[in-house]
Amino acid sequence: MTTFPRPVTELSADEARRIALRAQGFLGAPDRRAGVRGVLRALGAVQLDTISVLARSHELVPYARLGAVGRRTVEDAYWTGTHAFEYWSHAACVLPVEEWPHFAFRRRAYRARPQWHHELPEGAYERVIKQLRAEGPLTATELGGAKRTSEWWDWSGEKVAVERALMYGEVVCVERRSWKRVYDLAERAIPPELLHDELDDTECLRRLVRLAGRSLGVGTRADIADYHRLKAEQVDAVIADSGLVPVTVAGWSKPAWADPEALRTPPRGRHRTTLLSPFDSLIWERARTERIFGFTHRLEAYVPKQKRIHGYFAMPVLAGGLLVGRVDPAREGRTLVAKQVTLDGAKAVPAVARALVEAAGWVDCTDVRVERVDAPELRGPLTVELARLLG
Repeated sequence: MTTFPRPVTELSADEARRIALRAQGFLGAPDRRAGVRGVLRALGAVQLDTISVLARSHELVPYARLGAVGRRTVEDAYWTGTHAFEYWSHAACVLPVEEWPHFAFRRRAYRARPQWHHELPEGAYERVIKQLRAEGPLTATELGGAKRTSEWWDWSGEKVAVERALMYGEVVCVERRSWKRVYDLAERAIPPELLHDELDDTECLRRLVRLAGRSLGVGTRADIADYHRLKAEQVDAVIADSGLVPVTVAGWSKPAWADPEALRTPPRGRHRTTLLSPFDSLIWERARTERIFGFTHRLEAYVPKQKRIHGYFAMPVLAGGLLVGRVDPAREGRTLVAKQVTLDGAKAVPAVARALVEAAGWVDCTDVRVERVDAPELRGPLTVELARLLG
């Protein structure tokens, strides 16, 4: 059994919640000078996903922290220059380019992997690398085809090869164009001083555990492991010398670890009121969200329509450091449609209305329409507040 040092302090549940909010950029004034790239560095990973309702998740994440930052600005921050790369972290994520060396452990694991779902046709890998060297950056379609048939899983040989090269680290996704990955050789896309696999697994894991603890503020071993999808034993092997400090949190049944910087000053400042992507790192781990906020959330996009409770892409509403409701949004022309709204009582009405109006303005909508409120008696107050804010 792994033994850890004695906790250095005990945090109340409220202190832990506020530390987590500050670490994730929702408490205190945001560093607007650092902008979207500052958000990316602070979070360490921004998850990508195919679903686009108001916007794609990687756009919603900086919006939730910075407010109505331009969507073109978001894309440019990720993909212009050599500031970020896409790789497998919590899932497919945009990552700060300076973390390239610390994913060497994962690239090595992929290179040593004995079996794959897709068979790699003979010669395809070499052909793809040769074509990228001569013509890149290119999409899988430009490399010769992404699919053999219309089936989502039926990749062409070129797609299999370039995705394998991506996992190995010989190729990098340098942009998303119409949601297609654009590939280039790592030797062109990653700064020379970062393009190496010299760090051993222990050093890589120590760095990622430290980064996860910093981005979470405070978390259990499971929280920290989940952030970059590490194994529990990998976290155990390095956490004692990661720089994180052991703490206990009232009401948490498991030991926790905190960023020592987060413990030095009490979290203070302005709370953001905003809609959150279900893939936002504040809430992407369901057990942690329930533990910190007492809020159970499940993405229902892949649940049959008749079995959905809160809607296809229900977005939690953050206000005053709490999760106070959900909105399942859609757009019809220049109207933001709240297809379904769940409110945590009448006190949540002003915050949900404010979050809806700000989101509408961000996606260039001039009106907000509410279709359904789970508590019918709150529909009237919400409509009135929306009308007031929209002027």
